[in-house]
Amino acid sequence: GPASLGAVLIDGSRADALSPTAPPDATISEALGHQTNNVAEWSGFVAALDAAIEAGAHDVEIRADSELVVKQFNGIYRVKAPHLVGYLRQAQEKARRIPRLRVVHVRREENGQADRLANEALDGARG
Repeated sequence: GPASLGAVLIDGSRADALSPTAPPDATISEALGHQTNNVAEWSGFVAALDAAIEAGAHDVEIRADSELVVKQFNGIYRVKAPHLVGYLRQAQEKARRIPRLRVVHVRREENGQADRLANEALDGARG
């Protein structure tokens, strides 16, 4: 169905960095057209890596609410769907450009700002 991505970037040195309500230093929000939820989740993950690289970050923690993407990226689950393998490869290539990277799963409630951005992108695409 209709798909989108949303991500927030927060400087980890801030005292409020781990707060779900911390104001972001930057955001990403994009409508993706008609896609699967897995494509949307992987697209958001790759976009977050791009943003971290563009910001020149050397120590990054991605806190993602997609357990599937987190476990696939961390090598716990295999990527079985052929159309998702390219996303994993892109993410691995980009991850090599970040000296210290941690990818952790968080509950959706802890990722509300990113979820809101994704919903706003969907709303904008619908007009």
